[in-house]
Amino acid sequence: MSDWMVTQGLPPRRRPRALSPLREHLRDTFWFAPTAAMVGVFVVWMVAQELDAALVRSLRDEGDYEALAELLRFADDAKAVVSAVGSAMMTFIGVVFSISLVAVQMASGQFTPRVVRLFVRSRITKATFAVFLATFALTLLVLTSYDSNPDPRAATSVPLVQSVLTLVMVALSLLLFVMYVNTTLRLMRISHVIARIAAESFRVAALMPAPAGGGEMPGLGPVTAWVAHAGRAGVLRDVHIARLVRVARRHGVVLRLVPRIGDFLVPGTPVLAVHGGAAPPRRALRYALSVGVERTFHQDLAFGLRQLSDIGLRALSPAVNDPTTAVQALDRVVQILAALSRRPLDAVAHRDRRGTVRLVRPVPGWTELVDLGFAEVRVCAVGSPQVTRRLLAGLDDLLLLAPSDRREPLLRHRELLRQAVERTAPTPADRAFALLPDRQGIG
Repeated sequence: MSDWMVTQGLPPRRRPRALSPLREHLRDTFWFAPTAAMVGVFVVWMVAQELDAALVRSLRDEGDYEALAELLRFADDAKAVVSAVGSAMMTFIGVVFSISLVAVQMASGQFTPRVVRLFVRSRITKATFAVFLATFALTLLVLTSYDSNPDPRAATSVPLVQSVLTLVMVALSLLLFVMYVNTTLRLMRISHVIARIAAESFRVAALMPAPAGGGEMPGLGPVTAWVAHAGRAGVLRDVHIARLVRVARRHGVVLRLVPRIGDFLVPGTPVLAVHGGAAPPRRALRYALSVGVERTFHQDLAFGLRQLSDIGLRALSPAVNDPTTAVQALDRVVQILAALSRRPLDAVAHRDRRGTVRLVRPVPGWTELVDLGFAEVRVCAVGSPQVTRRLLAGLDDLLLLAPSDRREPLLRHRELLRQAVERTAPTPADRAFALLPDRQGIG
């Protein structure tokens, strides 16, 4: 494990896993978990019903009608509870759905629409919604199992196991509801959203292959063929690295990805450049690229900075006017850039088992990442001394950490910020105050 990964508290580097379109589709939808839960609870109910029927048959065979009469009295008492649970679960479902809609609306309006994916993909939200629907469906099924005949000699069904199962589902629903409220409140707090974005960015960086051969990118030679995108238009979300490496090794070529992860692809545009031979057959490259409607964190190194920059811009807009949130976003921008300041960027090489480079994938360079993290926020921060002071402190910290060949974009942003503040600040005292570096902005 590298020293960088140790300092960031990340797990050891592992081979990047391909993005499953089916798994991503299920994670982005709300129908699968409730449907699976209701199907599962129907199966469980059938098993519980058979157990109850077996219990009644056993007592009747033994002639223990007194115990059977006790079970019938218990079932009558439990029926009222099950009926109340069935009515209450619909109210709970409405509450959960309402809270989710309000949370998504607030996050989209106050933070950025890009963070809505955190709410959509929340496992606790889906689990709560699924368990509530399953509990409601179970109460309806259990109510159909109650026998209206009070005579124990004629009783055919006493839903004892089913009633106990319903109470267990109610207890699970209450526990999940508490967890759901706690999770939703955390996701509505900007500090937790920003921290989660930063953590996902570090995971992407941790999956980048370690540089070999002193970090030098080998010469690829001239392009001998091109492979055009033949799928639907959309955002490039994932590259199946292992498959492309195998194809390149089998055909004795080197493949170079032309677009970056996060670029929008149009059918017919080049996606792969082939070096050293003919282009592999189209069928060998099937499912090697995953295209979707929005960006994901899977292999997108710049997506985290994009979201943090959007949060900072939204916070500095006149409609929101929340410079403290912008400062919090800048804290994480500086953290991410500091972690990447000494890592090889621009392109990563993926090798086969013999150590031969087979796939070259472009990633954002240092200048592009710095511009993404600071350019837009810097333009909007001129009228907020709190943000300008934090920007200067962050740039100064990065100047201390970055190698000499990576200081130019940092110095450029620092000088542009100074010029903008001097043009807009009304007095020398205001200019001096706004240009004083402070890691907290203004306390």
